[in-house]
Amino acid sequence: MGAVDLFSEVGGMPLPEAAARFAAAGVPVFPCVPGEKRPLVRRGFHDATTDPARVSTWWARWPAANIGIPTGAASGSEVVDVDVHATGTGFPAFRAAHREGHVAGWAALVRTPSGGLHAYYPTDPDRAQASWQAARAHVDFRGDGGYVIAPPSRVLRPGGVRAPYRLIVATGDAPAPVDAARLREFLDPRTPVPLDRARVSRFARRGSDAKVLAGWVAGRGEGERNRGLFWAACRLAEAGTPPDATLDALGPAAERAGLGSREIIATIRSAYRTTHPTRRTAVEPLADQRRLVRESPGRMLL
Repeated sequence: MGAVDLFSEVGGMPLPEAAARFAAAGVPVFPCVPGEKRPLVRRGFHDATTDPARVSTWWARWPAANIGIPTGAASGSEVVDVDVHATGTGFPAFRAAHREGHVAGWAALVRTPSGGLHAYYPTDPDRAQASWQAARAHVDFRGDGGYVIAPPSRVLRPGGVRAPYRLIVATGDAPAPVDAARLREFLDPRTPVPLDRARVSRFARRGSDAKVLAGWVAGRGEGERNRGLFWAACRLAEAGTPPDATLDALGPAAERAGLGSREIIATIRSAYRTTHPTRRTAVEPLADQRRLVRESPGRMLL
């Protein structure tokens, strides 16, 4: 039984009981700050478990803790997160993606406390999909390396009201996985990011082109981080830099900008495939991710 099968059942439960019910059904959970989305445990979603004793201990200690569920292979659910902010809403982009058939096969829709939406989809066991953000579209994808807050959790809203995550509908039809790569390309087409020439000139006196690009990537803000990393990795790929050297040069900078390790690796791999479409071996060094971790002490690349 998956998480979405339980949403209608746990809707009226106290949080400790709901957390225990998820765990008993094989859905890993972890506690988050009451009224918030921040994990209460040190490793966040990496600490998620189905162990009933551990779950009971957590919620005995924090009975008002919200329920976090890791997305992707860990739980069998991926989520398209439609945000509503003061700066914009993701509903127009989500509706457009639905019309094009990119997000049609949801298993459940959950209204979030902000008025946004979590659309749940089953994972494809043959295709791992990392989490990403399409900031300009106000839509995020929660796959491997991500998590969501599940019903019946509540988040504190302006005015001191704790608004719930609430199930809208669970489809009776057979749900279908979402193709995250196609959805991302639809929402946020990859376009070259212009290099700030003045900034390059300032960096150029300090070292190599790789250092220049790394400094520029580290300064990218939300909405530009991934495209900036992709552009910089393409420049190094075009210059003949090996993929593992590009990861060493740009990975720490991308982490400082706020990108996760899986997304960094996937973006650099994509850059090499784009610049060398017929040279499949160009991206092979990035396939052995465990080796990269061992060769990069002190950095969490995975």
